[in-house]
Amino acid sequence: MTVWDDLVGQQQTIETLDRAARDPGSMTHAWLLTGPPGSGRSTAARAFAAALNCPDHGCGECRECLTSLDGTHADVTVVATEGLSIRVEDARELVVEAAHRPSVGRYRVVIVEDADRLTERAADALLKALEEPSERTVWVLCAPSHEDVIITIRSRSRHVRLRTPPPKAVADLLVRRDGVDPAMAMYAARAAQSHIGLARRLARDDDARRRRREVVQMSGRIRSVPDAIGAAADLASIATEESGASSSERDAAERSRLLETLGADPAARTQPPHVRAQIATLEKEQKTRATRFARDVTDRALIDLLSVYRDALVVRLGAHVDLVNEDARAEVDTLARAMSADELLAAMTAIGEARTRIEANVPLLLALEAMAISLRLPRR
Repeated sequence: MTVWDDLVGQQQTIETLDRAARDPGSMTHAWLLTGPPGSGRSTAARAFAAALNCPDHGCGECRECLTSLDGTHADVTVVATEGLSIRVEDARELVVEAAHRPSVGRYRVVIVEDADRLTERAADALLKALEEPSERTVWVLCAPSHEDVIITIRSRSRHVRLRTPPPKAVADLLVRRDGVDPAMAMYAARAAQSHIGLARRLARDDDARRRRREVVQMSGRIRSVPDAIGAAADLASIATEESGASSSERDAAERSRLLETLGADPAARTQPPHVRAQIATLEKEQKTRATRFARDVTDRALIDLLSVYRDALVVRLGAHVDLVNEDARAEVDTLARAMSADELLAAMTAIGEARTRIEANVPLLLALEAMAISLRLPRR
């Protein structure tokens, strides 16, 4: 067992990081790990932190390894924002944290899981710490791609690129780590397009599989403008449903913990002013998080929808490539017969434009309606 066991399909990355943890001559103070969603950026960052602090460079069993991997090590700071951005105030706190010497381990490691969400001012606040790091402080920044990070940050970091792991490797991980049935694991790995976290959720959550089926089947029933408007509303509803299911219980637990910390009575009809102020701050953070999560859920649904048109194009062209949606072959074949290759490409472009518009804060339903109208099946 080692700290690298859960990082599947990334042998080159493992070799680079493992060598740096063992050989001071291969070490640098700032790293930028990039890769597509679900490739294991955060897993790699935590494993690297564990290997840096482990006496055996990542045995996976000692206290240094276990606490680094679960984010409780005294010298490992993990920033995993659920908001829309990482603010300058947060960045300044990290700089102060990074200036401290390690307390129990060999290195103080600061992991920023969403470096692409650093605002320009937040990135500027980190620059000096990256240029002149404290001794035995290591920064590990994670982002989807090199270009997603502000140039002043990426120019001061050593870049390591992760790739999309093969579905078979993801399925094997689900079987080994989570005890998932092999057939279900393979279905989930393909449907999630090798996104490890999503594959795990699909394998274990009936509702997640149901929502995905609804999205996949949507492609074959958009024939008119009313159909398109209805499909857009359904997509928005799916995002709202999943976002609500994920956040409601957590929001209530956070509110309860806050009231307990402040010594307030949860049953009181009116809270003191200082308690109301803290509650208002928490609710604002929860709302921001919900917005981000709803966007992420919608984006995932659009990727699922995109995969159907991609599969239809593969079938239409007779390419010898595995389908993402082999379990929905009927829907794929229907699209392949109904649309030409050019029309399928245009549909894929429309979905890509919708993703871009939503990320740029275009109202969700408006972006989805514009996309859905472009996805109408042609009349022959």
